[in-house]
Amino acid sequence: MTAEVMAASDANYDPALSKLITTLKEAETLSNDQEIDFLKALLESKELNALVNVHTKVAKVGRDDRLAPMLSNSAVILYEALEQLSQRCHLNEDCREVFHLLQKPHLQSLLHAHDAIAQKDFYPHLPELPVEMDEDEETIKIVQLVKSNEPLGATIKTEEETGKIIIARIMHGGAADRSGLIHVGDEVIEVNGINVEGKTPGDVLSILQNSEGTITFKLVPSDGKGAQRESKVRVRAHFDYSPDIDPYIPCKEAGLAFQRGDILHIVSQDDAYWWQARRESERTARAGLIPSRALQERRLIHERTQREVNDSESKKGSCASICTTPPASPLMRSSSSSSSCRQPKTKKIMYDLTENDDFDREMIATYEEVAKLYPRPGVFRPVVLIGAPGVGRNELRRRLIARDSEKYRSPVPYTTRPMRTGEVAGREYIFVTREKMEADIEAGKFVEHGEYKGHLYGTSGESVKSIINAGCVCLLSPHYQAIKALRTVQLKPFIVHIKPPEFEILKKTRTEARAKSTFDETNTRGFTEDEFNDMIKSAERIDFLYGHFFDEEILNGDLVTAFEKLVNTVQRIENEPLWAPASWVQ
Repeated sequence: MTAEVMAASDANYDPALSKLITTLKEAETLSNDQEIDFLKALLESKELNALVNVHTKVAKVGRDDRLAPMLSNSAVILYEALEQLSQRCHLNEDCREVFHLLQKPHLQSLLHAHDAIAQKDFYPHLPELPVEMDEDEETIKIVQLVKSNEPLGATIKTEEETGKIIIARIMHGGAADRSGLIHVGDEVIEVNGINVEGKTPGDVLSILQNSEGTITFKLVPSDGKGAQRESKVRVRAHFDYSPDIDPYIPCKEAGLAFQRGDILHIVSQDDAYWWQARRESERTARAGLIPSRALQERRLIHERTQREVNDSESKKGSCASICTTPPASPLMRSSSSSSSCRQPKTKKIMYDLTENDDFDREMIATYEEVAKLYPRPGVFRPVVLIGAPGVGRNELRRRLIARDSEKYRSPVPYTTRPMRTGEVAGREYIFVTREKMEADIEAGKFVEHGEYKGHLYGTSGESVKSIINAGCVCLLSPHYQAIKALRTVQLKPFIVHIKPPEFEILKKTRTEARAKSTFDETNTRGFTEDEFNDMIKSAERIDFLYGHFFDEEILNGDLVTAFEKLVNTVQRIENEPLWAPASWVQ
């Protein structure tokens, strides 16, 4: 009876298991090794036999051609193809046609649905096996890393309550992160055989700096999960940052320097004050620490508060007390608790209000979340040329229209000022009464408007819309204070700052070109030196207040060179995916 049961059981074994059991039985006759007995018992166990049977059935289903997709990342390949095609659209008609086809929403939705099905995981996810240990026994893990010129990519801190040395942060992409063995919250017991009990993080850092070759850590694992999920957030930096001069960064070596306008990949926002990021152009690099939005906002608020206090002291001749805790300290509370934080203000009438620049200065520019905005067939983004009066942005606009008047168009602005000699109604301006324009402004018919020297000026939203709907590129050159009114999700403008060169070059090029001063109503004289200086100062002020909004900067020293760069820029807008506010893409 026993023999019959065993035979039936063997018949249900997986063929591979049966072969292994037979081989072990043969080896068992030659040796009484306990390890062979253990292995034989394991292979004959019902649990292993059930797992093997499940695996075999799942594998068989996976081999079914009807259920096996060729790939599971078709959407990723689609975006990679769009990146490649975007650089060739202006060279090849076939590339342009494929580029437009791949942007069809139905095709993209189909590929996303395909990937969602293809990535379905049929395999069971078993819970981790519990580690059997005595209650008083502490788990210890030993990790060895080979020291190189690259930082280890981890920061440590002293736990306040216990005084233990704890792993505070793991830098994404660093040596510690790539090892997968060191996690946030792990307690450091020894480094290269040296007990760190009672030592400071600085002492541990000295041990690491003096170590060569292999570094051995003895760690007590943390209770939390060790895996770090990398976020997909991209931001454009609105300020310059250097960790070398930041007195509050936890570790200067771990910091990431960047400049205004850089696109940063924020890989972790777990820390309220210090984010981990890498430059978008350096996707494989180790992440570095940068100040979070909340921390940077508090710094700017503190700096402004100090300036206001200093100005008040200088005016009143009195001494005022301020908070002695530096706003950049990681121990601070959330910025929302600060009573000194003022909400940004906006104004409808712009040009004639001297306080408007003060309101703009209150806008706290730190980071702006961005995403790739792909060009749409037949729908072009408006190009907005911003610059100081007299810098030449209107001349560049006129030249671009003259180059291809069917493609590039500029809406005729409205004004309430009287018509001048030589002007034609509907060509330079559309002349209307103040009552009519104020009524249209109140009705929201202008995308931007303002008052200058007692007269209203503005651009009609309908005129901009008609140019875009006609499949043309709308060119605008408004006053710089109109940027905020124009930079909307409806228009999605590309903003270019036309900047003057340094004084000597500015004077030389304008004199040689016999340029007429735009400040002279009769248009009969050249620029004065004071006007050149005012132009440069105005450009610096525009850059200070609105520089973080600019998508491109063009130096107008030589008009031919500046125009060539502008042409290349507008062609790039038409053919390439470019970074834009994420809200415009979503």
